[in-house]
Amino acid sequence: MLDTSRGQAPVPTQEPRGCLFALSQPPLMIFLGVIGVLLLMAAVHDLFWL
Repeated sequence: MLDTSRGQAPVPTQEPRGCLFALSQPPLMIFLGVIGVLLLMAAVHDLFWL
């Protein structure tokens, strides 16, 4: 294999954090859970009491 680094150390790059990292945050999951429960309650209300 051909070495093309010319004596320079490789620059460490920080990986971009994606969607799975964002979904692993507790405040976001609590918020999404509350929104999901509200939507579920609205759906159950519409289906069974209206």
